[in-house]
Amino acid sequence: MEANPTLDQLQVFLAVADTGSFSAASRQLNRAQSVISYTIGNLETQLDVALFERSGARQPKLTEAGKAMLSDARRIVADLQVMRARAKSLKQGLEAEVSVAISVMVPTHAVVDVLREFREMFPSVGLRLNVGELGAVMDMVLSDQASIGIGGALLQHDDALLAEKIGHSFMLPVASADHPLARITRPLTVADVREEVQLVVTDASGRTQGRDFNVLSYKTWRVSDMATKLDLVRGGLGWGGIPASLVRQDLSEGRLVQLQLDAYEQGEYPLYAIRKHSNPPGPAVAWMLEAFSSRLSRCPSRQDFVAMMADEAMPLQQAAE
Repeated sequence: MEANPTLDQLQVFLAVADTGSFSAASRQLNRAQSVISYTIGNLETQLDVALFERSGARQPKLTEAGKAMLSDARRIVADLQVMRARAKSLKQGLEAEVSVAISVMVPTHAVVDVLREFREMFPSVGLRLNVGELGAVMDMVLSDQASIGIGGALLQHDDALLAEKIGHSFMLPVASADHPLARITRPLTVADVREEVQLVVTDASGRTQGRDFNVLSYKTWRVSDMATKLDLVRGGLGWGGIPASLVRQDLSEGRLVQLQLDAYEQGEYPLYAIRKHSNPPGPAVAWMLEAFSSRLSRCPSRQDFVAMMADEAMPLQQAAE
């Protein structure tokens, strides 16, 4: 019987392909570089193909055969992780604690509703809740700081993660009612906002390093979290994009004004349920995933949100008359 490649060999193969070098793979896997080279050599012997071109290149380069085998290796490793996860879930009872990472883009009322029902359904299960910005949710799931993530932006593909789109949110460019931009009655141009301070959240995860989203002003103040950004916008210290769910009441009561700024991209921001393939959900986590999916799948669209805001403004207008 021919010897089959082992899971360890496939994982080493993926590490070399993903990191781009034998030395980087050795650091990632905490093994000697000679062990990495030996493992790849054995794998090539078993498959009877060369996976990497080594001659004349400082870094190993995948051969055509290596490129073809790479997708097979990813699929096999992923299938084995699913098998392990299924076995783990079969013997796993009710969790003692659930750890969750939630993006600030997830509507607060949905979070409160789900956690209220969770407390009633699983009174003996502890909860550890982390709220993160941008890539932080993805990082917390990958590092096992959270069993599941809700809403984190998938800024990079990762085979270790299983992600399911369960809803959406969107950002609105806003400023305080007494901000200079709020007093301009026509639609705003880029020239109008360039010299005004724009408040921007910094991604602590580093996944968006060197990339800015919807930054239009020459003057930027960078803050660590969305709550601080919202407080500064309310205080008239600048303008910025805030998740619609966080500013609904401020807009209804006139503290904030939505800026009519076409240059600010206001596309829908997808919300995901994220977990690791190797970390199957127990009963409490499975319930929570379904609960978030049920609520966030009914998130209002931008048009629905605008209509709701208009309906809420009607009684105020009638009272003024």
